[in-house]
Amino acid sequence: MSLKHVNAVIVGAGAAGGVVARQLASAGIGVVLFERGGWPSNAGCRKDDLRNQRTSVLGHPFGPDDERNPRVVVENNGQTRIVRPSEGGYQNNAACVGSGTVSYGAMAWRFMPQDFKMRSTYGAMPGSTLDDWPISYDDLEPHYERAEWELGVSGDVAPDPFKGPRKKPLPMPPLPGNKECELLRAAARRLGWHPFDVPMARNSVPFQGRQACMRCRWCVGFACEVNAKNGTHNTVIPAALATGHCELRTGCMVKEILIDARGHPRGVAYFDADDRLQEQTADIVVVSSAAIESARLLLNSKSGFHPHGLGNRYDWVGRNLQGHSYVRSAGLFDFEVQDDIGPGSGVALCDFAHGNPGLTGGAMLTTEFLRSPYQFVEKTPPGVPRWGLEHKLWMRRAYLRHASAGGPIEELPTWDSRVEVDRQAKDYWGIPVARLSGQKHPHVIEVAKFVAAKCDVWMKEAGAIKTWPSIPNRALSGGQHQAGTCRMGNDPKTSVVNRHCQVHDVGNLFVIDGSVHVTNGCFNPVLTIMAVAYWASDYIVKEWKGSKFRG
Repeated sequence: MSLKHVNAVIVGAGAAGGVVARQLASAGIGVVLFERGGWPSNAGCRKDDLRNQRTSVLGHPFGPDDERNPRVVVENNGQTRIVRPSEGGYQNNAACVGSGTVSYGAMAWRFMPQDFKMRSTYGAMPGSTLDDWPISYDDLEPHYERAEWELGVSGDVAPDPFKGPRKKPLPMPPLPGNKECELLRAAARRLGWHPFDVPMARNSVPFQGRQACMRCRWCVGFACEVNAKNGTHNTVIPAALATGHCELRTGCMVKEILIDARGHPRGVAYFDADDRLQEQTADIVVVSSAAIESARLLLNSKSGFHPHGLGNRYDWVGRNLQGHSYVRSAGLFDFEVQDDIGPGSGVALCDFAHGNPGLTGGAMLTTEFLRSPYQFVEKTPPGVPRWGLEHKLWMRRAYLRHASAGGPIEELPTWDSRVEVDRQAKDYWGIPVARLSGQKHPHVIEVAKFVAAKCDVWMKEAGAIKTWPSIPNRALSGGQHQAGTCRMGNDPKTSVVNRHCQVHDVGNLFVIDGSVHVTNGCFNPVLTIMAVAYWASDYIVKEWKGSKFRG
């Protein structure tokens, strides 16, 4: 029996898909929201440091399943290997309702105005596809505000002199800083820098019926058992369902976007929770599966009209994969700097996000989230064994006397950092899997060295008696911050979607998630993903009321 035709299907119930579902359903547009995972639960992600932090990557406890969802990674020597979601090279993003917004650290940053005009600000960069966005900070400002107030963001960015203009403050005050935060805040001020309280999608006070953060150490990589961490799973998706115009289907793996006799999308083919192949027809298709899976779906949707995949006439789908390269410095103190009050990260500065002499971009710097003992093993300095008596003595001496600060470098997009579909490897359902290849632009490492030195100065000013900075290598990055594979632009020959996230030449197909980001900023991108989702949703609702995307 065929399924009832609907107005819109959305593939992916994460940061973007949840917002789009809420906005379309609230406008009376009938939506089916697909999610390959299920509803997250605290029982499914118990407070187990070994399981969640030492044997898996961020978000993996919430899926996807290792056995059903392989990928292929091409090493720099040309050799390929199969990777599973629990392995770092997979570039995992959680597969559940809410996706990464369930397990993330909940930093809710706005990009800076310069982040939308990187080519204009810094000029062309050899070996990079660096470009400007077709929209500006000013275009997104009201949508940033909407995301902050509808989801709930705490913090105080007023002391940050580098921020873009805003019309309203954040809806909640910051959580009080723990001992490490206050130590590093004072050190930053002595250096003449500009520390402020990190914006967090986390309740510092009761908000919208959800209680305040209980300050536990188990935050990044875990669900919040008191529902104080705000994601789409506990805000906009329930609101979308409450309208009566949105149906959520979990455990569903979308295979391809179906094409009609004119070459236009007419819905999706998907495997339901019982592994039965189904077709759901719709007037509009919205792809919100994150940068790797969104590109994979478009590339797997081939037809006579679109022989290289949807939106891929000029070979831009899957190109420019970016994540974030993290730089840090750790410090050992001769007094205790840890008080075990979470979530930990609370003080940040943007003094080195832009304007660094001779460099393109930079990094936001912040204190670290509270580190469990298993996470702390990875902070071991050079020369200290990872096992044995000497290691145990180090752990006992250093755990409470250790601080760390760092942040994400704004990576430069490159043509050869990309997602393809593999010609041989397939997943459990027989769908060709994503094939990842490429590496970071070498200038990213130059920026990292500069920023690492600043982190080291910060640690020493705070009183560290020993420091050890770390910088990334050139390996491809994506992970929870993946972006860039379906970039937006005004020219169809150099982009995949237009400024409203509408695929060029395919009027009823949209890609709305981090894959449309032209550049990825030096900030956790989730709030920008949501702001773009609000921006694009407004366009869809307006055009729907006018034409219903027919004709």
